[in-house]
Amino acid sequence: MKPCALAGFASEAPTFSSLEALPGDLSDWLVSFLPDIEWLRWLTASLLAIVLILTVFGLTFAMLTVTERKLLGRFQNRYGPNRVRVFGIRVFGFFQPFADAVKALTKEDIVPAAADKVLHLLAPVCLVAFSLLGFAVLPYGREMTLLGNLDAALLFFFAATSASELAIFMAGWSSRNKYALLSAMRALAQLISYELPLLLVAVPAVMLAGTLSLQGIVLSQADWLGGILPHWNILTPWGFAGALIFYIAALAESNRCPFDLPEGESEIIAGFLTEYSGFKYALFFMGEYFGMAALAGLGVTLFLGGWTAPCEFLQFIPSYLWFYLKLVAVVLSFMWMRATLLRLRMDQLMRLSWKFLVPLALVNLGNAAFWQFSSNWEGAWLAARWAISLAVAIVPFLLLAKTLTAGLGPRQYRYA
Repeated sequence: MKPCALAGFASEAPTFSSLEALPGDLSDWLVSFLPDIEWLRWLTASLLAIVLILTVFGLTFAMLTVTERKLLGRFQNRYGPNRVRVFGIRVFGFFQPFADAVKALTKEDIVPAAADKVLHLLAPVCLVAFSLLGFAVLPYGREMTLLGNLDAALLFFFAATSASELAIFMAGWSSRNKYALLSAMRALAQLISYELPLLLVAVPAVMLAGTLSLQGIVLSQADWLGGILPHWNILTPWGFAGALIFYIAALAESNRCPFDLPEGESEIIAGFLTEYSGFKYALFFMGEYFGMAALAGLGVTLFLGGWTAPCEFLQFIPSYLWFYLKLVAVVLSFMWMRATLLRLRMDQLMRLSWKFLVPLALVNLGNAAFWQFSSNWEGAWLAARWAISLAVAIVPFLLLAKTLTAGLGPRQYRYA
């Protein structure tokens, strides 16, 4: 077995273009300079793959921070960052993340006298580490996964990313600050509440693909109707409903607006970040962006075909570019939601999860089961299949929405 295959960057299968095999070929070429010792070549190839992923997503994190600030500026009819220059060159303010990094590294680190200093230091580090673990099992392209085709990749993803809750509670408790502790408890309540619909909507994709392997789920969608219409899960009634639920739950899981109550300045100062400054403060935001990108990658894998091209004739474009473009598109939509929606109250946030998303996710599970059992229907029965599945997706949504909003609106304003 080749070392690059062990690292998850295999180059055996790609015959579509030379660019498709480029990561694997480059890994093979670099490893060929080492002595012919299997464990050494395996370790080197693995480290190369890890460095590549960290470099790509590290630069993506840097660019996303300035992109979000510039997009919010445009949405709010004002300028975003546009002043930072390097050697007199100003590229629309996109050097801003590097200036922010220098500032965070050189800024004074203030630790409260009563804080648990060890846990205070470990909390942001653990948050970033747990967020990064999710990237280990995402399929970035054909035969391109850090841990290879792991049979239980989906379980690994949820187990790894769920550990970030421990880091958040660690940050709130170690600060010895009641505001930080209260916000950490609210953050835990939010994360636990929205993990359930997130897990439930992933089950139908597993059920129809017949595997917990994320690469297997992508391969189950790697087909086209007439070479044009992809077999992505989102293009089915249960898949569209599941993708919508997943999207809302992912916003809440990554503390994005309108679900950013744990660190909302209008709620309880800056939440569990109250007693953090300098680079530790920056690490929390790095972990948040990494977690958001990991969830976006999982959503792309489950519902948008992962690395597959939208049309068969576009397969000449490397699969990892398709995955990256879809991921960036989902993350940009998260930023759009932040600029558009107002922050919810805590009671509204919890009610949305337990009284709306969880029941819908359970109904969607039954809808996916019906879709699977009716896969051999043809002719008029095929039209009936679509009609029934659409009804199961839409009717509970309308009924639950009416129940959820009963007696809560609309507001009426009167002037004396």
